[in-house]
Amino acid sequence: MRGNLRALLYLSPWLAGFVIFFVYPLVSTAYFSFQRYDLFTLEPVGLLNWEYFFKDQAAWTAIRNTLWLVVVMVPLRVLFGLGVAQLVTRLKAGAGVYRTIFYLPALVPLVAGTLGFVFLLNPGTGPVDAILSAVGLPAPDWFGDPAWSKWGLTLLGLWSIGDVMVIFMAALLDVPKQLYEAAAIDGADGWRQFTSITLPVIRPVLMFALVTGVIQTLQYFTQAEVAARVASGATDSAGSVFTPGYPDQSTLTFPQWLFQQGFRDYAMGYACVLALVLFAVAMAFTLVLLRQFRFAEEES
Repeated sequence: MRGNLRALLYLSPWLAGFVIFFVYPLVSTAYFSFQRYDLFTLEPVGLLNWEYFFKDQAAWTAIRNTLWLVVVMVPLRVLFGLGVAQLVTRLKAGAGVYRTIFYLPALVPLVAGTLGFVFLLNPGTGPVDAILSAVGLPAPDWFGDPAWSKWGLTLLGLWSIGDVMVIFMAALLDVPKQLYEAAAIDGADGWRQFTSITLPVIRPVLMFALVTGVIQTLQYFTQAEVAARVASGATDSAGSVFTPGYPDQSTLTFPQWLFQQGFRDYAMGYACVLALVLFAVAMAFTLVLLRQFRFAEEES
C-alpha cells in the first residue's frame, strides 16, 4: 500500500498535467459541442451542431484537402528526407556543408518561408516559372490554379525537409557497419542491402516520422493560410474580407475551417465539434499506423 502511494506521489506532477491540460479541455470541448456558444452566451442546442457538421460542405471540402495532404505530402516528405539522409551520410567530402544546406530551410520561420515560396513560384515574376518556360516546360500558376495549389504546398513541404532528414541521419549512422560488410561479402548489391538491412533497422524511426508527419499535417494551418492570403492579394485593411482556401477552396484545410468558425464567426460550439472530429481522426490514423508497425515487427 505504501509503495502504491509512493508511486502515485512520484506520478502526481504528470497526472496533474494530464488532467489539467488534456482531460479537462477534452471534456469541456465535448460539453461545448452541445451548446450554442459565442464566448459570451451559452445555450443548449442538443445535437444541432453535430447535425450541421454533416451538412457543412466547406467542412467536407476541408477534410478532403487535408486528407490529400496526408496521403501525398507525408509519404513524399518521408521518402525525400530518407533519400537526402542516405546521400548526406555517404558523402566523404563536404558532408558538413551539405548537411547545413539541407537543414537550413527547417530553421526558416513558417510565414517567411511561405512568403518566399509564393514569390518564387509566382507565374508573372517568379524565377521558377521563368526557368520552366525557358526550357520549354509548362509554367503553372502554382498558388492561383486549384489544380496546382496543393502541389505548391507540397513543394514547400519538401523544401523544408531538414527536420525529417536529421532524424533519419541519426538512424542511418546507428546501423552497424558490420552488417553491410557481411552483406557485401555475400554479394548483396546496394538495393538489397537497403531493403534487407537499412529498412528493418530504422523501421521504428520510419514509423515515428510517419506518425508525427500525419499528426502535423492534420494540423496544417500556417502555410496554407499565408499562401492563400498572399496569392489572393488579401489584406487585413478595413472593409476587406478574406475567406481561407484560395483558390476555390483548394487550400482550405480542416484547422483553417475550425479557426474560421471559432475565432472569426464566433461559432465556438460548432468549432468544438470540428475539434473533436480532428482529434478522433488523428487518433485513428495513429492507432492504424502503430498497429501496422506492430504487425510488421511480429512478421519479421
